Amino acid sequence: MKTADVLRRLNIPRHKLYYLEQKGYIHPVRVSMGDLEARRYSDRDVMMAEAVWKYLCLGFRHKVAYAKAMEEIEEIEEIDDHSHSHGDRVSSLSPALARRG
Repeated sequence: MKTADVLRRLNIPRHKLYYLEQKGYIHPVRVSMGDLEARRYSDRDVMMAEAVWKYLCLGFRHKVAYAKAMEEIEEIEEIDDHSHSHGDRVSSLSPALARRG
C-alpha cells in the first residue's frame, strides 16, 4: 500500500507514520522511482501502524502502545494460522468424503 493510502486509511499524520518506521515498529519496502523513493507498506505494516496509532490516541506512550499492538497482532496471526491449518485439514478430507457419498 502506498504512503498516501495508509495516511488516508488510518487518518494518521505523515510524521507519525514515519516515526513508527524510525522506531522499527513497521518496515515498509523502499521503491526507487527515478530520482524519488517511495514506500510500500505490507498488510502487516498497516495493521501494526493502525494498532499502534489506536493506542497512542488512547493516551498510551509509544513503548506501551507498541507492546499492546504486538499482542493484538500476534493474537490475530495465531487465529489466522489456526483457521488456515484447520481449513487445510478440511479440504484434504473433502475428496475422501466425496468418494464415500
